[in-house]
Amino acid sequence: MMKYAEVAVDAPAGYDRTFTYSIPAGLTISPGHLVQVPFGPRVLPGVVFGLSNESPVPETRDVTSTSRDQPILSPDHLALARWISDYYMAPLFECAALMMPPGIRERSLSYYSLTQRTSGQRLSPPQRRVMDYLASRTRVERGALLRALDPRIDSALVSLVRRGFIQVSSEWRNPTVRPRYAIHLELAPSADADEKEAILKRLSPRQASFLGYMEEQDGPVLRAAAVREFGASVVGGLETKDLVRRVDVRLDRDPLRGRVFPPDDPPVLTPDQQGCVSAIESAIDGPSSHVFLLHGVTGSGKTEVYLRSLAHAISRGKRGIVMAPELSLTPQTIDRFSRRFPGKVAVQHSGLSAGERFDQWWRIKEGDYRVTIGARSAVFAPQPDLGLIVIDEEHEPTYKQDDAPRYHAREAALKLADLTGAVVVLGTATPDVVTYTRAVNGRYRLLKLPDRIAAVAGARSSGAGSQPSVQVVDLRRELEEGNRSIFSRALSRGIGRAVEAGEQVILYLNRRGSGSMVQCRDCGHVMRCSRCDFTLTHHAQAGKLLCHRCNYRRNPPGQCPKCRSRQIRYLGLGTQRVVEELQKDYPDIKALRWDRDSTSAKGSHERIMEGFLRGDAQVLVGTQMIAKGLHFPNVTLVGVLCADIGLFLPDFHAGERVFQLLCQVAGRTGRGPLGGQVVVQTYSPHHYAVTAASSQDYAAFYDDEMTYRREQALPPFARLIRLVYTDISQAICNREATRMGDALKRQRDAWGLTDTDILGPAPAFPPRLRGRYRWHIILRGQDPRSLLEKAQIPPGWSVDVDPMSVA
Repeated sequence: MMKYAEVAVDAPAGYDRTFTYSIPAGLTISPGHLVQVPFGPRVLPGVVFGLSNESPVPETRDVTSTSRDQPILSPDHLALARWISDYYMAPLFECAALMMPPGIRERSLSYYSLTQRTSGQRLSPPQRRVMDYLASRTRVERGALLRALDPRIDSALVSLVRRGFIQVSSEWRNPTVRPRYAIHLELAPSADADEKEAILKRLSPRQASFLGYMEEQDGPVLRAAAVREFGASVVGGLETKDLVRRVDVRLDRDPLRGRVFPPDDPPVLTPDQQGCVSAIESAIDGPSSHVFLLHGVTGSGKTEVYLRSLAHAISRGKRGIVMAPELSLTPQTIDRFSRRFPGKVAVQHSGLSAGERFDQWWRIKEGDYRVTIGARSAVFAPQPDLGLIVIDEEHEPTYKQDDAPRYHAREAALKLADLTGAVVVLGTATPDVVTYTRAVNGRYRLLKLPDRIAAVAGARSSGAGSQPSVQVVDLRRELEEGNRSIFSRALSRGIGRAVEAGEQVILYLNRRGSGSMVQCRDCGHVMRCSRCDFTLTHHAQAGKLLCHRCNYRRNPPGQCPKCRSRQIRYLGLGTQRVVEELQKDYPDIKALRWDRDSTSAKGSHERIMEGFLRGDAQVLVGTQMIAKGLHFPNVTLVGVLCADIGLFLPDFHAGERVFQLLCQVAGRTGRGPLGGQVVVQTYSPHHYAVTAASSQDYAAFYDDEMTYRREQALPPFARLIRLVYTDISQAICNREATRMGDALKRQRDAWGLTDTDILGPAPAFPPRLRGRYRWHIILRGQDPRSLLEKAQIPPGWSVDVDPMSVA
C-alpha cells in the first residue's frame, strides 16, 4: 500500500503544485479521489494526483478523509488538469474542479474561539483586535471575522492559533447539489403461506384491490401516485401489515425528457462531403489521435459530416463530444443529433439547472450516452471510450474562459484527444487565423467544403448551391442623399419585398438596447457607469440606463447632472430600437428580438428559435447570437445594420472578428430553395474585413490579416501573455503596474531574454470595471512564458496566456 498522496489543495498555492500528505491506515485512496486535508489551521478539500512510498519532505500530515468511495476523476482528466494548470499558469485544484460533477466541490467553514486569556502577553495591534472581538463571543466563523475586522488580519489569526491563544475548528458544508430521490412502493417479500392467507382474509376490498394492482406492476410504484389513486389509509394499512414496503428510487433530471425527436433520414452526400467523411473515418479506425480542420462555407453541410463521422465512431464502440460556442446554437444542435441518435444524447451546459447537470454528468460517466453535446464546458464531460471530439465554429472567442482558469476549450480538447487517442474535427466557415496557419503548415489536416449544398423543393440534393448575393451600402452616401432612417433604401426595399412574398428576414446588430449613449446636447456630458469607465445604454422597454459590463442600472436623468440642462439626447442604435423603428415603418410586421435581454429565462433560446421556424414572426432582430450556425430555410434576406461596430476597437482581433461575424450572419440566408440576399450597411466600405466578407473570400482576408500580423509581430508570428492588475485606487494600480513592469524588464535583461517584448504598463480597456481600475502588461515573443517562470508574480495579478483580447 502506498504511504503518501500528492494532493492539489483548494487554496491559493501557485500553479501545477501539489502537497504531500501521509495516508493513514485503513484509508484507501487512489489518484482522482476527492479528499479533505489539513492546510494551515483549516481543513480543505483536495484532489489526489499521485501516490508514492516516499515523501519529498521530512514531515507530513495525514489525509483527514475521502469524500467518496470511488475516484471522481479519471487518469486522463488528471493529466488534462495538470496540462491546463501548467500551460495557463492556473491553480491545479481550480483546473481539476472544471472536471468535477456540478455542486460536488465541498467547502469547509472554519470557526475561531478563545482558549485562554492573554493578560500580560505581548500582542500586536491586529492580534489584540482579534482577541478583544472573540472575548465576548463563543465562536466566530472565519469569513464573518474577516469581514468584521479586516481581511488583512489573516497572519494575526495564524500566529494566535500557533501560540495557543485561540483554536480553530472546521465543519463541512453539505454539497449544494445531490441526487434526488422519490419514495416508491414495492411488494414486500412473501411471508409464510398460512400467515399471508390469514392476512389477505382481513383486507378490505380497497386494500385487496391495491394489492392486486401492485402484483400486476413490473417494478416499484410511486407512492404519491398510489395515495392519489387508492387513498392514504389503504396504502398506509398495507405498509403497516408489511405487505408493501417503501423504497427510494433515484430520479433522473433529464433535460430532454418528454421531448420527441422524429427520426432523421440521412441525405445523399456530395462528393466533397464523402471525401471528408472517409478521411475522418480512417483516422477514427487508426491507432492515434488526428486533428482535422473542416473549412466549409456556410450551408456546405458540415453538420452532416459531423453526424456521419460520429455514427462511424459509435459503430466502433466509441463515443463522442460535440461542442457549440453559444447556448443559442445548442437547441438546434441537440435536435439534429437526437434525431440521428435517439436516446443516446446527453447535454452539458450552463443553461441547465444544477440538478440536471449533476444527473447528466453521472449518467455520462456511467456510460449511458454515446454523444455529449454542450458549450465550452462539455469538453470536460466524463465521456468514456472517447473516439471523436467535434468543435463547431472553432473560431469563436466564447471557447476561451474569461475568468480563472483562463483555458481555451479548443486547446483543451486537442490535449484531451492526444491523451485518449481521439480524433478532433474543427469545423468553421471562417477559421481562426492561427488554426488555419497550423493547417496550412501541416500540423492539422485541412478538409474543404467549397460549395453550398443545393436546396431543391425543400430537400437537399447532391448538387452545389449558390452563395447569397451581397450588397454593400455606404451609409455616408445615404446620409448625403437625405436618408436619415436606420434602414438604407436597399434594405428597406428588400424587407418589403421579402415580407410581401411570405419570406423571412434577419436583421443583425451587435448591440442590444435602445441607444448606445445618453448625452446632454448643451454641455456634451455623457452618462457613464459609476463603477466602470463605460457609457450607459438606454433600454426603453425597462425604462432604465444599463451598464453592459457590470449590470449597473439607474433611471434616465430628467436633466443633465453636470449643467442641469434638460436637453438630453439618446444616441446610437440597439436591437430594441431597431424593433421599434421596424414597427413604425412596417406596422403589420411581427418581429422577434434575440439578444441577452430577451433570453434571460430558461428555455428562451428554444422558444424564440422554434417560434421563428414556425413563422410566428416575419423578422428576427438580434445580436451575434443569431449569426452562427442556425438554419432557417425561409430566410431570404439578411440585413447588417452597422458593420463597423467593433471594427476599430483597440484589439488586434477586431478585423478578424468583424469578418467572421459578417460571413456567419450572411450565411443565415439562402439556405432554402428560394435563394438569399445580404445587405451590409457600413461607414467603412473599403476596409479589408468588410470587402472580403462581402465576397465571402476567406483567402483574401487571410492574406491581408497575415500581412498585418506579420508587421506587428502578432499571433501566429509570436505568442502573447497578458498580465492585468486591478485595484479600487487608481494610484495604487498605477504604482503596482509600474513596479511590475520595471521588475520584468530587469529580469529579462538579467537572463538575456531579448526576444521577449514588454508592452506597457498601460491602462486596460475599459480602464475601470466594476469599481476597480485596471492596468495591464503584454508580453510578446516566441516564448514569453520563459520570462514569467523566472519572475515572481505578486498577489493581485491575473495571467492570461494566449489572450483572445488585449483591449
